[in-house]
Amino acid sequence: MFAKPGNKESLEHGKTLTPNFDANGLIAAIAQHAETNEVLMIGFMNADALHLTLEVGEAHYFSRTRQEIWHKGETSGQVQVITELRVDCDQDAILMKVMPEGDGGACHTGFRSCFYRVFENGKLVERP
Repeated sequence: MFAKPGNKESLEHGKTLTPNFDANGLIAAIAQHAETNEVLMIGFMNADALHLTLEVGEAHYFSRTRQEIWHKGETSGQVQVITELRVDCDQDAILMKVMPEGDGGACHTGFRSCFYRVFENGKLVERP
């Protein structure tokens, strides 16, 4: 489905997407709001989830807990439509600029972003 990562030069400057999956066959995938640049969530993709994401134009992730692919928003309505997909310098992380549908949120807890807590004075404080 994807070519294996090549040498340093091809990873960093090549024109071919060659995801550098970890030993478990996963790659980190960050979802960032396309208009506000707010980081909404981080998940993981295997090759099939990344392929579906590119093919459909909507974020698909791999659940490490359930060991299955899931389409973001399939039950919540918070589909993440991809407006841009980037890869980092050594192709071991994906950054997706997304337009969230539904209520515009991303977190299963009801918050807009999964990063809704701030570490302050030795404890976590909710800051939506």
